[in-house]
Amino acid sequence: MTSTTDETVGSADALGYEQARDELIEVVRRLETGGTTLEESLALWERGEELAKICRRWLDGARARLDAALAGPESGDSVGDEDEDEA
Repeated sequence: MTSTTDETVGSADALGYEQARDELIEVVRRLETGGTTLEESLALWERGEELAKICRRWLDGARARLDAALAGPESGDSVGDEDEDEA
């Protein structure tokens, strides 16, 4: 049974942001609609938590890339200024 869980986690890590977000929306919809057993609801909740973590990792990565891109031109400008001083 552990290998099944490991496979699920491995495949979940391979999800793109949009895929994880869309599946999370569906999980929330199913939980809000009701009509599931307690066991099914718990499984949905756990899947939702996993999907939310995947989305958070994607968003954190995007934030880091954006911060790096915004910081990049500043350091690039200072290098350009030094080149002008040498000329």
